[in-house]
Amino acid sequence: MAAIAKSTEFDAVVIGAGFTGLYMLRRLRDVLGLSVRLYEAGGGVGGTWYWNPYPGARCDTDSYMYNYSFDKDLLQEWQWSGRYPEQPEILRYLNHVADRFDLRRNIQFDTRVAAARFLEGKSRWEIETERGEKVVAQFLITAIGALSAGQVPAIKGRDSFAGESYYTNAWPHGGVDLVGKRVGVIGTGSSGVQSIPVMAAQARHLYVFQRTPNFSIPARHQVMDREFFQDIKTRYDAIWEKSRWSPSGYPFESSDRSLLELSAEERREYLERGWARGGFEFVYAFQDIFLDRRANDIVSEFIRSKIREAVKDPETAEKLVPTDHPFASKRPLIDTNYFETYNRDNVTLVDIRHFPIQEITPKGIRTADSEYELDIIVFATGFDAITGPFNRIDIRGRGGLSLKEKWAEGPKAYLGLASAGFPNLFMMTGPGSPSVLHSYPLCSEQHAEWISAVIEHMRERGVSVIEAEAAAEAEWVTHVNELAEQTLFMLADSWYVGANIPGKPRVFPVYVGGGGAYRAKCDEVAAMGYIGFTIGDRAADLQKLKHDHQMA
Repeated sequence: MAAIAKSTEFDAVVIGAGFTGLYMLRRLRDVLGLSVRLYEAGGGVGGTWYWNPYPGARCDTDSYMYNYSFDKDLLQEWQWSGRYPEQPEILRYLNHVADRFDLRRNIQFDTRVAAARFLEGKSRWEIETERGEKVVAQFLITAIGALSAGQVPAIKGRDSFAGESYYTNAWPHGGVDLVGKRVGVIGTGSSGVQSIPVMAAQARHLYVFQRTPNFSIPARHQVMDREFFQDIKTRYDAIWEKSRWSPSGYPFESSDRSLLELSAEERREYLERGWARGGFEFVYAFQDIFLDRRANDIVSEFIRSKIREAVKDPETAEKLVPTDHPFASKRPLIDTNYFETYNRDNVTLVDIRHFPIQEITPKGIRTADSEYELDIIVFATGFDAITGPFNRIDIRGRGGLSLKEKWAEGPKAYLGLASAGFPNLFMMTGPGSPSVLHSYPLCSEQHAEWISAVIEHMRERGVSVIEAEAAAEAEWVTHVNELAEQTLFMLADSWYVGANIPGKPRVFPVYVGGGGAYRAKCDEVAAMGYIGFTIGDRAADLQKLKHDHQMA
């Protein structure tokens, strides 16, 4: 690995070495020719796929879409093994990308950024790491991910447990030996649903502490033959073009018809066919599933019936049936034998909605009605999503304005890319962009290409500062909120709206108008000379005018 340069001044600093950060580095360094430093808190590339090697961790996007589209040779040379890529395979892919484009020489690993301050007199950002190192850069670009700030539950006695404790969002890279152990897992969100079947197959006994049951669709994961991927590779141009302009960022066929327009027999046939195929195509085929409670109720009840079919014990099945939120108002989950796992003799479902956890003791977990002796506790308790990663860095803009304080009542960002008062700060997949409702690699590429284009625009014109305008920002935030209010997303207490974080404002900070519409809006903003942004260093412009006047 090449030694990291010891420079303290850069054209750009990027934070985060996941999908977004790696491609941003590639664009800035190799396309624009800028000097770049990328800081990564982990010991290697991968972002969320570096930090989450828990049992069963797997992407819920079809593998042939979970890669970059920008390099045709890369697309042809990489070979996935199955329908959904597992965490180790994704990590190998991102390491391959880092090696192929020689990205590591610009990355400083094991370095967490603690603070960033805009230096108004210099029109530069000063970035400080937790080690106390400081560098200066014209542009600061956050590629910190929407789901990277792990949520640690405030449970009484958490540190008193005499056994082993682990978090799915910071799982040991060497793995954890669960064989013969009594394991308790708290949480049944995405990481819980993925890891529980795998842990159940290893543990002596697995206790699942569930507060909220969730809808989940079978993944139908399988090893795919080479011919399948070879066929895909001949059609990538058309696949990417369709995906870039689709609402979800996937090449799914979406019907303009309402699910309600189908007869009862047609609906049943569609739902059964989608269930048999598995995956997210089941979710996106009819858009009114997200908008019309009547259509959603049909799908929700269908999934409830499938849960009851899968789980043999009727009492356990009813505990697993979601009744307090519409399907897909929380992040849709896909699973491999999740509900069937509760048919195992060594698995116990513990209802902590009606009998909450009172405390963690040296021996295990005590709920309102029982005590459970455990050897290992696994916290699958999710993330402080979207804004949480930003709040962990002390980011200060003009006049010392704190981003965290500005966002105290909800995030405010124009296009999810920039925030007024914070010049030359770009946020990849930030609040107000499609982010978690979109194909992440495609969303990352679109943001990296847009950001690099505006930087190139500035350099061609010899200006040094760009800043979102407050009026444009307010208009975009209102638009994002109005779209969200038309959906069923607001009806669930989910991490989408920050309900899992005590005191967090209830806001849906994701653009739900679709990836294609968002891409078109960003293109329109650029075509109109980056309308909604002020471009130009005011002090430098005044100095130039004064100089020109004197020369005249």
